Amino acid sequence: MFRRILAAVDGSKPALYALEKAVEFQKLTGAELYIICVFKHHSLFEASLSMVRPQELQIPDQALTEYAREVVEHAKQHALELGAPSVRGFVKGGRPSKAIVKFAKQHDVDLIVLGSRGTHSDKDGMVLGSVSQRVASMAKCPTLVV
Repeated sequence: MFRRILAAVDGSKPALYALEKAVEFQKLTGAELYIICVFKHHSLFEASLSMVRPQELQIPDQALTEYAREVVEHAKQHALELGAPSVRGFVKGGRPSKAIVKFAKQHDVDLIVLGSRGTHSDKDGMVLGSVSQRVASMAKCPTLVV
């Protein structure tokens, strides 16, 4: 049925719930489970416009990469606690929807699982999140939006 499942996470509750479903599918099918967190690249110009000034100046992509690694590690731990036999984590930079679809294609993923809303969606959650909507429309494999 499925040989490789990709769970996209961003640290939000919907993403963790989607990860739980991905683990369930993994247990049923014996598939490999990949977890990906994509951070949006910020230029130094964009960073210079920020009102937040950290004590120690950090290049935005470095800070975002570090945060994405923490999100992936937390998700991996959660998956293992749920009984995932194995899991591999990845961090990518770029536009989330494009990076997820590109990763899925490159790794011959059979199923993409992601939350319906992420950390930057509307507060009422009345509509499907833009990332999940784009991934579902661009992916060449089945996409489960939880």
